[in-house]
Amino acid sequence: MSTATRSAQVAAIDLGATSGRVMIANISRGRLELEQVARFANDPVHLWNGRRGALHWDLPGLFGQACAGLAEAARRSDNLVGIGVDSWAVDYALLRDGRMLGLPHHYRDTRTAVGVETVHADLDPVDLYLRNGLQFLPFTTLYQLAAEKADGLLDQADSALLIPDLISYWLTGNRGTERTNASTTGLLGVNGEWDIALMRRLGLPHNLFGDLAEPGTDRGRVLPELSDRMGLPGSTRVTAVASHDTASAVAAIPMDADTAAYISCGTWGLVGVELDSPNLTRAGWKANFTNEVGADGRIRYLHNVMGLWLLSETIREYRRAGYRADLGELLAQAAEAEPAFDVFDTDDPRFLPPGDMPGRIRDWYLERGLPAPMTRPEMIRAIVESLAAAFAGSVRQAAELTGKSVETVHLVGGGCQNRLLCQLTADRLGLPVLAGPVEATALGNVLITARAHNLLDGDLEAMRTIVAKHFPPQLYAPRTRARRRTVVGAGKAC
Repeated sequence: MSTATRSAQVAAIDLGATSGRVMIANISRGRLELEQVARFANDPVHLWNGRRGALHWDLPGLFGQACAGLAEAARRSDNLVGIGVDSWAVDYALLRDGRMLGLPHHYRDTRTAVGVETVHADLDPVDLYLRNGLQFLPFTTLYQLAAEKADGLLDQADSALLIPDLISYWLTGNRGTERTNASTTGLLGVNGEWDIALMRRLGLPHNLFGDLAEPGTDRGRVLPELSDRMGLPGSTRVTAVASHDTASAVAAIPMDADTAAYISCGTWGLVGVELDSPNLTRAGWKANFTNEVGADGRIRYLHNVMGLWLLSETIREYRRAGYRADLGELLAQAAEAEPAFDVFDTDDPRFLPPGDMPGRIRDWYLERGLPAPMTRPEMIRAIVESLAAAFAGSVRQAAELTGKSVETVHLVGGGCQNRLLCQLTADRLGLPVLAGPVEATALGNVLITARAHNLLDGDLEAMRTIVAKHFPPQLYAPRTRARRRTVVGAGKAC
């Protein structure tokens, strides 16, 4: 990979569903150094809307935290040329005349049930899958907008912005919709363009979202009043990156896409393979696999697993009950415990909302007449075992549905720091698991920004090579005696 001779820095605003961070990357002559300059919580806001309590995102608060992080990035940089923004998928803000109409709803809010019922009454789920290639998730943007329409809220809006596009708009004053995140809305056809006919059929405004932008598109300079306040150089520009956080993470996985599967593990676990084109089969629809756009036009063929949400919400419940829960200590105790419990179904919709996660998990076992984990280490072990089983099952399904021969599995994101999870996943698959980088999303973000500023060049494979050089993964070899070296697909399912 060739690079420009000058050194420069780029910043990543990386907003996850439970926390956000601002990172800076220093890039010089093929070197890539990543530094976290700010980290902050992303806690939902419960508001009464006149009829019920509703769950929202505190976007102004997150924007303030991001700007404070950019100010710190400016203090630590001598040539900050670019900024990229990524976030979780599907959620959006409604706007009128450029102003936000209330705080965006959280995708875990219960309002989406109305949207699912409305959409499926008009369009068969299989037909919808053939149009947009997406797995069924009850909070997909499509269903959320149908709920907005039922509430009469769409009539008040003249536009909408997905979360990273909203942050970019507040930074630059320029609007647009980045393609990888747009592909999670359910409103994009499998050809990668807005499905205007679908929007009209469902009675949704076809011009609600703006023109599509590719990763690497220039969004413009930071507004002068913001730039001055944060101490940024006046020339600092915002770049549209692969703004769905999973798209950025997958872009930075140092893998051979022909023989590897990936697990991007944070609040959610996204498990799948990379393809050159969508894979639309009835078997894929039944297995709830999705086709989302990745960087450089690749397709992220994957399945959503509940992810570290199960652990974080369990720890939150323990702390609410007065126990000073330390996840590291509980994981160490869980690693010593025997796996005495059957794994539970991590896809059960009861685990989606916030609340008493340990109680719900116990109920799942007791309803089936199975022994339930009662102690805290037992509960943590049951969660990690169940996640590892779900990850392994999804890797096998991805191989079967696509015909790929999977020889290694890359696990990136916060979950790669969970050594028990990595080892159990390797054991259940009988395949090596390569763990890291932990900050894959931020790396994918800064790599695309750096390429847009000619600090790096090359295709996705070239960028992955530089990640492998500077952030080598940790190997977890399977401990099972009968090791399967390859998970082989049986050809594309029909």
